[in-house]
Order: sequence, then C-alpha cells, then structure tokens
Amino acid sequence: MKNIAIIGGGAAGAAVFGGLLAQDTSDTVHWVAGRSTPVGHGVAYSTQDEHHLLNVRASGMGLYIDADEDFATFSSRLRANVEPTDFLPRRLFGHYVESQLRSRVSVAEQRNRDVHIHAREAVSMRRTSSGYDVALDDGTALIAQRVVLALGAMDARALRTVSTAALDSGMYVLDPWSLTTKPLSPRRLMVIGTGLTAVDTLISASKRWPDAELIAVSRHGLLPFSHPDLPIAPFSHQAELNASLLSSDGPAQVLAIIRRTFAAHQDIDWRSVIDGMRPINAKLWQGFSAKQRRQFLRHVRWIWESSRHRLAPEPADTLQQLRDEGRLHIHSARVLAVDGTGPLSITLRSRATQRVTHMESDVVVQATGLDTAVAFAKSPLLSNLLKSGLAVADPLQLGLLAQEDGRLMGEDGQLQEGLYAIGSLLRGNLWECTAMPEIRSAANKLVSILSMAYSEPSPLITV
Repeated sequence: MKNIAIIGGGAAGAAVFGGLLAQDTSDTVHWVAGRSTPVGHGVAYSTQDEHHLLNVRASGMGLYIDADEDFATFSSRLRANVEPTDFLPRRLFGHYVESQLRSRVSVAEQRNRDVHIHAREAVSMRRTSSGYDVALDDGTALIAQRVVLALGAMDARALRTVSTAALDSGMYVLDPWSLTTKPLSPRRLMVIGTGLTAVDTLISASKRWPDAELIAVSRHGLLPFSHPDLPIAPFSHQAELNASLLSSDGPAQVLAIIRRTFAAHQDIDWRSVIDGMRPINAKLWQGFSAKQRRQFLRHVRWIWESSRHRLAPEPADTLQQLRDEGRLHIHSARVLAVDGTGPLSITLRSRATQRVTHMESDVVVQATGLDTAVAFAKSPLLSNLLKSGLAVADPLQLGLLAQEDGRLMGEDGQLQEGLYAIGSLLRGNLWECTAMPEIRSAANKLVSILSMAYSEPSPLITV
C-alpha cells in the first residue's frame, strides 16, 4: 500500500487519476487538481465556443483504454446525429472527462478507496527517506511514495520583441482564450502564430467582431492542413515505409524517404502516410542526435506541425471563406517589434523579400502554441524542482529530462525513484506526447507502473 500524488488538473491528470481508481489496490490516491474548475478540462477542453472543434475524430478520442462508455456514444446523448467519424466541439470532450471521473470516483468510494481531490496548487517538493513531501499553497503537506507531474501547458511568455508599454496597455493579449471576454471592439486584430491555437483565436474573433480585419503572422505563414471529410484508407506499404524510416539517419533522410514514397505512389493521399507514422514518431525522435533534433526544430518543425496536427474540415472552410472575403490576411514574416499603447505598432520582416514593414493593430494576440521552456516557467513548483535538482530542463527547452516511461532525471544524472511526468513535460524525450490518443496510452502504461507493489503509505499531514 502506498500514497500516490498526481499534480495537474487537466485531461492528462484525469487520465492517470481515473486509471488508478480502477485498479484493485488499496493505494491512497491524491489528485492535486489546482483551483480551476471543472477539474479535468484543462486549457484544451475548457472552451465553451461551439466553433472550437477537436482535430481528432470522435472515435479516436477517449480518456481511458478501458472506458465504460466511448466518447461518441456519450456525445450522442447530448446532441443528435453524432457519428464516430465526426469532429465534435472540444467542450463536449470536457463534459465527457467529467462524466468519466464522476463514475470512477463513485465506484472507488463504494469500494472504500482512500481518494482525495485537492483544489489547491502544489508549490514545492522535496525528497525524503519515505518518498516526497509535496507542499500545497494552503499549507497542507502530502507525503507520497510516487508522484506524477501532469502540469500541461505553461503560462505563455511574451515574445522578447514586445515592449513593456505594449504589455502594460492591455492591448497585447498573452492568453488567447481570454480574448473574447475582454471589452474590446477592434477594427484590426493581429494574431501572432498560425497553428491550431491561432485558428481558434481567429474564428472566435471573426464571430464576435464581424467587421474587424484579421491578420495572422508567423515565420512561414502556413496554416494547418485539413483532414478529409471522411477517414481515408491506410497506406498499403506503411509497414515497409516505417521500417525504412526507423533505419534512417536523421530528419534529412526521413524527409527524403517520405518524398520518394510520394513520388512512387502518386495515387495515395499523403495524409494516410503521415497518420501511419504515428506509432513510430517517438522512436524516430529518440533516434535523432542532439544536433539532428536542433536541425528538425529549425528546418522541419513548421511543415511537420502543419501536416501532422491538422484541422477539422469545418474550421478549415471557415478560414478559407474569411480569406476569400478579404477579412483575413496571412503574412509570412518575423515580428521584430511590438510597441505603443494602442493602437499597437508592429514591425515585420518579410520572409520572402526580407523587407521591413510597419503596421498598426488595435489588438495583438500571441497564439504561438505550447511553451515547454521550463527554465523560464512561472510555476513555483517547476522552479523549486529545478533549483533543488530533483528535475533538469531538457537542453532544447522541450520540458524536462526523462526516460521513455516518464521517470525524471535528477541533477546528478540519476533517475528519480518514484517521480514521473506525463504530457508536454516529456516532449524532449517523446516529441509526440500531447494529443489525447498519446496521453491515453501513456497514462495506461504509467498506471501499471504506479500500481506495482511498493512501501507502506505515509499519513496526510497539515502544517
């Protein structure tokens, strides 16, 4: 019997928490879920905008490998005409997570499992002879033999080119999800970024401010590609292709093999090839040297992200309509400066011409995606872990150093017994680890590890 603590109130934390409750053990489980409500939603599934759609079909979404009810069936009870192939609103998956959690907590309580959900933030942690002392922001201390960090996305940091005056003006928005709650009426709105978060931001802004001009800027100016309306057949030679990719030496060879495949099989849908690589993406990344990983991040990441993390057909059509109407303009440029107090002055350098231009925007929204640079994180817990040596930042600022099963590396180069992470903190080791299918699989494996026999639990202490 042991104490297990899960820190982080998003879907990854929910997947581990619910998975542990389904185990036939007497372990005490503590979920430090934070102050945000409802628990389990996290940033991704908290949105209430009906136009923010999942980019995975309903049949591919789920919280547990052994779920009592699949997501498509659950959703069909809330809305009519749901098909497993549909791309559903993200808020529905948040409700699904809640439903799954309630069911597992109820069953656990009927079995007299010792379960605690703490609506608090963890602020520090230290290693002891009996495990880990986890301090919460209300003075409570948890003693656990095994701890899982499921912290999700970190708070965004302003780009270095943004002035203090622009930040203080309130017209530079760091949290895209807060945009439509602000009392604004912009004539022009600029979004920095062209990935999935930027797309949600642009669509929300287009609905709230139908007369506003929308501009999106990123280094390559590439929006995510779109999924087909219906699933496509797998590539018939995927196994041979994956074997060839795994024997390649670095991202340049990977790209060359993929290009040759497209040239040799011109009748296939390229998306089937990219989707078929999903099971080997982590192994490919792990096979890259540090130099090759840097090359990937600098030269390949932009096209990979757009190809791999695609849009549902509906938002893709919405963006195209906005562009056709002249309401949305996409710029391939680097942001050299953002200054002023409103309207903000933005200095850009075109990627194609290297020409420097200036423009004004009433509001600028930073939607550059996931920040995994833990060395700069505002989180007191992460700062404490790095300072104490319990964790080490990945050298490419892709989360924390860890092994494949999520166990963290310490400052001394040794694996930390009983200390694990899941999700975005493992990007340096796994690269592909933030989508729900990968989270679900990782949580299932982690639950098996955490449920193995260990030592006797320590009590809950309040100081």
